[in-house]
Amino acid sequence: MADIKVTLKKSLIGSKKDQIATVYSLGLHKIGDSAIQPDNPQTRGKVNKVGHLLCVEEA
Repeated sequence: MADIKVTLKKSLIGSKKDQIATVYSLGLHKIGDSAIQPDNPQTRGKVNKVGHLLCVEEA
C-alpha cells in the first residue's frame, strides 16, 4: 500500500476533544506539522473525521 502525507492546516482551538485526540493520534500537534501515515482504512477513517482541519497528499 502507498502512504499519505497529512498536514495540520487549521487550529484545534474550538474543536471537540475527540477530534483533538484524533489529530494527535495522526502525529500532528501544531499548525504546519506533517506526518506520513499508511494508507489503510483506519487512517482514512481518522482523516474523514477531521478532514476539515487537514490537507492530505499522496506521499
